[in-house]
Amino acid sequence: MGSLGEQPQVAEDCMGLLQLLSDGTVLRSKSIDLITQQIPLVNHKSTVLFKDSIYHKPNNLQLRLYKPVSASNPTATALLPVVVFFHGGGFCFGSRTWPHFHNFCLTLASSLHALVVAPDYRLAPEHRLPAAFEDAEAALMWLRDQAVSGEGDHWFEGGPGVDFDRVYVIGDSSGGNIAHHLAFRFGSGSTELSPVRVRGYVLLGPFFGGVERTKSEDGPSEALLSLDLLDKFWRLSLPEGATRDHPMANPFGPTSPALEPVSIEPMLVIAGGSELLRDRAKEYAYKLKKMEGKKVDYIEFESEEHGFFSSNPSSDATKQLLRIIGDFIDNFNF
Repeated sequence: MGSLGEQPQVAEDCMGLLQLLSDGTVLRSKSIDLITQQIPLVNHKSTVLFKDSIYHKPNNLQLRLYKPVSASNPTATALLPVVVFFHGGGFCFGSRTWPHFHNFCLTLASSLHALVVAPDYRLAPEHRLPAAFEDAEAALMWLRDQAVSGEGDHWFEGGPGVDFDRVYVIGDSSGGNIAHHLAFRFGSGSTELSPVRVRGYVLLGPFFGGVERTKSEDGPSEALLSLDLLDKFWRLSLPEGATRDHPMANPFGPTSPALEPVSIEPMLVIAGGSELLRDRAKEYAYKLKKMEGKKVDYIEFESEEHGFFSSNPSSDATKQLLRIIGDFIDNFNF
């Protein structure tokens, strides 16, 4: 009989929803009410259809497709742009099925009149980075396969079909970090994905880190986010022993690769004025903006907190955000 002292201890605890024990065991709660109970539901049932598909069989990874109902009209002629949306959750939480992400994708499909692709990706600490990046690349490769295969998903055909030459990547929080990774992984032109062409990236409150604190990180906690929780996410998602200056957390860290030589598609970085992550998003955008040949814009929503668009999908700020994203897509509609 082992003594009580030999029992595994809780090494990390994220809101009681995720616990990492000292022996490496991961305990996950099936209830996400703590995160989603305040989320108002959006009713787009009459305007948007959705369904799930497997995009990576070895890891049983699924994605959700959203298509505007009007796009099913066989008399419609305009091809739909494709929006690939990567959810947030500090690389440790989240799924396409979570109500607030699902709501936001319904809203994206309806407002932008686009086919939305929302992939899940493997989560930490069971699957530490770069697992999420690898899965995001696989999702874009899956999209490429839909474009080149005569046996692709029928939702990409019929009616107006989709325009694989107009693909946009939108990432929320950790999904914004993923969008950054994809932007520099595939560069401008994205020939590796041909005939899919990514035309631009939108980073919403991107989850970046660093050992040295920023002014906004030292500010007051948000309703659903604290600096302590952000630090936990990094400890759970980065390779064991890595600091927040690891290149996967800090694009401008001491060992991060130089970003100047890489040509990228146009990028839009958006943050709330009351976000803990605001200063990192702003610094990221302005450092890139100074680099030759990079078209990067930064927009800040005064007084808004992290994830304001998914926590309140019918707010004036969210409606304005959707207009801004729509303009971004229209401006790069070649």
